Amino acid sequence: MDTAHEPPRIAGPVPQPRRPRIAPPPGAWDSHFHIFGPSDKFPYQPGRAYTPPDAPVERLIALLDHLGFANGLAVQGNAHVYDNRVVLDALQRFPQRLRGVAITDTRIKPETLRDWHRLGMRGLRFHLFPQGARRGVGLDVFEVFRKTMADLGWVAQFFCDHRMLVPTAATLRDIARQMPVIVDHLGMVPAAAGVGDANFQALLKLVGDGRVYVKLSAVYRLSTRYPDYADARPLHDALLRANPERLMWGTDWPHPSIAAAAMPDDGHLLDLFHDWTPEGATRRRILVDTPARLFAR
Repeated sequence: MDTAHEPPRIAGPVPQPRRPRIAPPPGAWDSHFHIFGPSDKFPYQPGRAYTPPDAPVERLIALLDHLGFANGLAVQGNAHVYDNRVVLDALQRFPQRLRGVAITDTRIKPETLRDWHRLGMRGLRFHLFPQGARRGVGLDVFEVFRKTMADLGWVAQFFCDHRMLVPTAATLRDIARQMPVIVDHLGMVPAAAGVGDANFQALLKLVGDGRVYVKLSAVYRLSTRYPDYADARPLHDALLRANPERLMWGTDWPHPSIAAAAMPDDGHLLDLFHDWTPEGATRRRILVDTPARLFAR
């Protein structure tokens, strides 16, 4: 193997995260995490941006149990590129607890999604980046799968460069007429940009109008204020005010490409969610009702 050209190795998650002060309600979902390896069974693929330590499904299930989550949504991670076998294997092994979102290019046929649906896949993930900075697959690939996704009732999930929220708002609104649209990680709007940022305002409008769902996940990607990320709370609060029925939450475990010195503790992340979402009925809506409606069937 030519190790000189291997993608950089990244840090793994906190090995023993704290137990959260408040347990999630019964039936709660961790709505965003990744599974990596084991690499001897599911090799990391050429074209990946990083090489993670193994974070297999057994560790993920142990984390869900530790935090108190009954269910979870596994999202295909960059280390496996378009080889979704690691997620499909997890869905087959834990069908009562896990659902999945894949990333694929057009080398698979749209009818393959029907086979994946029977195993528990419930959506595809796409990337919205400025021209010249693209990663993953974008709207051109979405159009290939659009009809089949709509027929299956799948979600279209988007990881965005936040600067793309204004120029793609009309497109996301159009897609939402056919299927649920999810934007990851509070739209990746930097905390320093603030609630008044035009792209965040575009996201708020989509959420407030009931067109788009947002994951209140990975606030540590928006903030430099480890470990409590207080500057990201106004974004969280604004989304709560806009429409709590269009929100869900996830750990983003095992937190790929985060430096070891700033690696978040998953129990602490759940504590922050509870601190920032004090009303019990709203917590239940975000942690239980909305993800169950989208993914449990």
